[in-house]
Amino acid sequence: MKLGSTAALSLALAASATSGVSGFVPSLDHAAIGRGTRTSDGGHLSVSAAPVDEAMETASAGQQGDITDVNSVKALSFRQLQKACVARGLPAVGNTAALRSRLLDSAGLPDVSAPVALTGSDDECIPDDISFCDEGDKDFDYKSLVKEANELASLGKWKTATRRLKKLKKRYVTPEKRIPQDTYVAVLEACAADRLHGARAAEPARKILEDMSEEGYSIPSGLGNGCIASALGNGPGATHDGFGGVDCALAMLAALENSPEGSSLLAVDTYGKVVSALSSDGAVDEALLLLRAMVVEHSFTPNLGIFDDVAKAASKDGSKAEGVLQVLTLTKAAGYELDTIASAEAGRSLLASGLIAAEQMSNIALGLRLLTAAAKAEGCAPDRGDDLVCSSSSAAQRAATLIHKAAINKAVEDGVWKLAVKILELMSERSLTPAMSVWRKVVTCCAKAEKSRKATALLLDWVQLSKEGKAEKPPVTVFNTVVNACEICGEEDLTVKVLETMKETHDTEGNIITTNIALKRLAKLGAETGCEGIIIGMLQSGMEPNVVSYTTAIGACASKPKNPSLAYEWLKRMRSRNVKPNFKTYNTALSACLDGKLESTVTGSKIAAEMLSDIEEELREGIRGPADMYSDLPDSYTKLLARDLMKQLRENWRSGDINMAVAKATLRVPLLKLVDFDKSEALDQIKQAREAKKAEKAAEAADEDDDDEKTDQDEIDLEYSCVVDLHKDGRRFIEV
Repeated sequence: MKLGSTAALSLALAASATSGVSGFVPSLDHAAIGRGTRTSDGGHLSVSAAPVDEAMETASAGQQGDITDVNSVKALSFRQLQKACVARGLPAVGNTAALRSRLLDSAGLPDVSAPVALTGSDDECIPDDISFCDEGDKDFDYKSLVKEANELASLGKWKTATRRLKKLKKRYVTPEKRIPQDTYVAVLEACAADRLHGARAAEPARKILEDMSEEGYSIPSGLGNGCIASALGNGPGATHDGFGGVDCALAMLAALENSPEGSSLLAVDTYGKVVSALSSDGAVDEALLLLRAMVVEHSFTPNLGIFDDVAKAASKDGSKAEGVLQVLTLTKAAGYELDTIASAEAGRSLLASGLIAAEQMSNIALGLRLLTAAAKAEGCAPDRGDDLVCSSSSAAQRAATLIHKAAINKAVEDGVWKLAVKILELMSERSLTPAMSVWRKVVTCCAKAEKSRKATALLLDWVQLSKEGKAEKPPVTVFNTVVNACEICGEEDLTVKVLETMKETHDTEGNIITTNIALKRLAKLGAETGCEGIIIGMLQSGMEPNVVSYTTAIGACASKPKNPSLAYEWLKRMRSRNVKPNFKTYNTALSACLDGKLESTVTGSKIAAEMLSDIEEELREGIRGPADMYSDLPDSYTKLLARDLMKQLRENWRSGDINMAVAKATLRVPLLKLVDFDKSEALDQIKQAREAKKAEKAAEAADEDDDDEKTDQDEIDLEYSCVVDLHKDGRRFIEV
C-alpha cells in the first residue's frame, strides 16, 4: 500500500531511519518529525481567534506527554498532536480530530468533540398520564439548519455558516443522516474566499476538509489546493497575522490525501509551498521528508526554488550539512543536472548552499566539484556560473575562499605545484581574494620545486594586483625566495628582474637575504676575498651578517682550492659577533678541511670538538627558534664528512705525517663522537625535548590561523641550498 506524504511524516516519528536515494549520501537519516516543532512562534489560532502565545505553555506540556485536561489536548497543533501520540505509543496517523480523540482516550478524558444526536429537548417534561403523537416533520430542524447554512454560505457569511455546520454535526448527524456534500462545499467556498479571509478562516476550512475526508466525500481539487496555499503566510510558523500556519496546512494536506481521490488531488505547487513553509520555519527534517515524498513517491519534479529553500535552511542551521547533500541527491533524482542548474538563479543558490555545506564538512572535493558544475552552465554570460555562485552571498564567498585555501594547502603539502597554481588561478577567476599567506605558499612551493619562471610570473602578478589595490604587497622575504630559486636554476636575467621589481615595490635595495644572494654568487666562484669584502661592507653599513652570511663565506673556502684555515677563522669571527654556528655551518667548515693535508685534518678535528661542545650546550639549554637556523645536532652529512676526515687521518699516519697511536688518542676522538652520536642517549634526550616544545607550540597556536610555519621552513631551506651545493661536488644526500 502506498502511503501519503503526511502519513509518511507521522510514521517517521516512530522510525529510527528512512531509506534514502543513492547519490551524495547513502540514506536520509534523522527523519524524526519532532525537530523543528512549533513553539511560541509557530502555533495557529482556533476559530475563536485565541492568540498563539496563550496556548503555548499548555501545548508544550501536552507535547511531552503530560496531558492534564481536555484543553491541553485542544491547544496542540497538528505536529504536536503527532508527537504526543508517538510519545504515548499511539498511532500518529489521521486527521486532527482523530489524533485528539486518541490522546483523550489514552488519558481517560471525555471526548467533547464527539457528535451527539438529539431526539428531543432536554427541558421537555412529559407527564406520565399523557401521550403525544408528533405528526410533524421529524427532520424539520435538521433541514432548516442545512438550508440556513447554504443560504449563509451563498451570502459569504462564513463565520455564521460554520457555526451552523458545527451545530448540525453536534445535534443532528447520525450514521444514517449526514451533512450533505453540497453544504460542505458551499461553506468551504465561503471560507476560501479572499485567501481564507486573510487566513482567519483557515481553521474552519481545515475542519471542513477533515470532515469531508472522514465522510468519504469528494473534495474539489482547486478548492482543496487553494485552501492549503492560502493558509500559509510569511509570519512565524508560516502564519498570517497569527492565523493559519504550516501545521494547519499539513492537516489540510492530510485530509486531501485521505479523501477518496487521495494524493492525486494535490498539485505539485501545493506540496512545494508546504515544503518551503517548513523550511522557512526551520523544520528541515520534515521539509526533507516531504520533499523526498514528492520526488520518490509521487514522481513530481518540483521547481528548483523548492530545493533551494530546503538546502538554504539546512546550510543555515550549521548542524545539518548532510541534509544539503540529501537535497542535491533529490535534485538529481528529480531529473535536474548539476552541470546546468546554475543557469537559473535558484540553481545557483542551491549550489551555493552545497558549497557552504561542503565547507562545514571539510569536503574540499565536493566544494570544488560544485563550482566546476556551475562553471559549465550556459546562459550566465557575461559572467561565469561559478563566479555568480561564489558571490551569491557572504556565506558562500567565505565558504568558497576557505575551500580553495584548504585545497592549496593540501597541494602544497603534497608538493604538487601545478595543482596549487591552478587553484590559485581559479580563485582569481571566481572573484575570490587570496590571502597573503596563500600567495606566499604557492610562490614558495614553485620556488622549492625549482620552477623559477613560474614563481617569478606569480610574484609579478601579485605585485600587479597590489598596485590595483586587489592584494597586499608581497613581503621582501617572498622576493628573496624567488631570487634564491632563480639563482639555483641559473636564471640570472630573472634574478635581475625580481630585484628591480623589489626595489620598485618596497623602495629598497634589499635586505640581508638579498645581500646573502650576492655572497652566494661570489662563493660559487671561490672568491674568498670578495666574500670578505661584502661582509665588511655589511658591518660598515650597520647591517649585521647572520648565520647564512657567515656560512656562505665559509662555503667559498670549501671550493677548490680549499682553505681550511680561513674557514676556521670565519668560525671565530662569527662567534666574536655573537652569531652562533649551526650544523650546516659546521658541515661547510668540515668540508673545507678535506684536502688531504695533516694541518687540515687537525683543523677539522678542532671544528668537530667545538661542534660537540655546542651540542652539549644545546642539550642542556634547549634550542630557540627553527632547527635549521639554530640547531647544532649532526645530520647524516655531518657523519659522512667525519668519516671522510677519519679516512684522511688514516692516510696521514700511513704516510708518516703523524703517529697512529697519537692520532687515534687525539685527533680521531671528536670525529668518532660525531659519527657515533646517534648511538648515545643524548639524541633521545634532545628528541624528547623537541617533541615537548612542538606540543607546547601547537597548544599555543591551537586557536590561531598560523599556516606560515611550513612556508618559513621552505624559505630557510632555499636560503641554504646554494651554500650546501658548494661543497657536495654535485652529490645529493638525504639530510635527517
